[in-house]
Amino acid sequence: MNKKLLILLILVCFLFSVSVASAKLVKIGGVACLTGGAATYGASTKNGCLLAFKAVNAEGGVDIGGTKYLINYIFEDDQGSAEVAANAFRKLIDQDEVVAIIGSVMSKCTLAGAPIAQDAGVPVISPTSTNAQVTLTGDYIFRACFIDPFQGAVVANFSYNDLKAKTAAVIFDNGNDYTKGIAEVFRESFEKLGGKVVAYESFTDEDKTTDFSAQLTNIKAANPEVIFLDAYYSAAALEAKQARALGITVPFVGPDGWDSAEFPKLGGEAVEGGHFCTHYSAEDPRPIAQNFVKKYTETYGQTPDALAALAYDAALILIDSLQRAGSTDGAAIRDAIFATNLECVSGQIIFDENRNPIKKAAVLKVENGKFVFVKFVQP
Repeated sequence: MNKKLLILLILVCFLFSVSVASAKLVKIGGVACLTGGAATYGASTKNGCLLAFKAVNAEGGVDIGGTKYLINYIFEDDQGSAEVAANAFRKLIDQDEVVAIIGSVMSKCTLAGAPIAQDAGVPVISPTSTNAQVTLTGDYIFRACFIDPFQGAVVANFSYNDLKAKTAAVIFDNGNDYTKGIAEVFRESFEKLGGKVVAYESFTDEDKTTDFSAQLTNIKAANPEVIFLDAYYSAAALEAKQARALGITVPFVGPDGWDSAEFPKLGGEAVEGGHFCTHYSAEDPRPIAQNFVKKYTETYGQTPDALAALAYDAALILIDSLQRAGSTDGAAIRDAIFATNLECVSGQIIFDENRNPIKKAAVLKVENGKFVFVKFVQP
């Protein structure tokens, strides 16, 4: 290498390191599951946030009160455990002194961490915790996703009106606030429409349960016209395969917990033709959605799922709120988040009085191992 060129490169690197070292930083925490039975959720969440934050940093940072701040994203793996999540929230708040947290993914994890953040006055935006109780923790707690009562009703309506099913069965994890809440709303909504839930089967801890034969045998005897596999992707795929092995041939429907690229891989032929409710479609023609899909695919080599989209949206909401707040004060950021009116990948974000976004849902179908858009459903 030319000696002058080498000296120039060393000088550029030195100046860059000095500028980074002297740059103002704003710390933002991230909590999600990178390990455990729903590990793809955490990977998508982390990737979605990083995509948004790196884009802002590449432009010099986020403008807070006329000063540019680079975003320092500090991520913690909660392992899908409520106890680990609580410790992650404490660490981010007490040790790292973050100004806000994006997380967690699972409702049980956010419910464990949210009271800690609320007491500390640190705003939280969960990308994907759909349990209705999450934001009721306090006025510092927000979410980027719709809530379980909405998606439970969407799946019930689709089963009854689109699939023309008049009888249904449900299988869910009774130890999970997420699946338990959706199951209850599905049953209530389906029967209110005129249908009948002929089997309502539960189990405990889908991370450890691998044999669903007892529940599925009861469901087969009840002879439903549709089965709601109310579980995260790994358990739902296993349930579907075991159901087909028992000779059950009726259609499957599911919640947003199916939304992982691993689901059709794990379920194979058993999940083909299944429908589920989720938060966005990669086929959404709006420019913001297509630009996101393009950037994410180029960066990570795969089509983004709803977890990635919602994390990206949560990051956009927080960036926008920091700019409008003009401060890193927790109360100022909270007030700015509450006043959000922002177009995001999953739709226009405006918060209701309980800090839940009012937004549409997408229904997707598993077809040839891919997720195919079927329809949007408005609240």
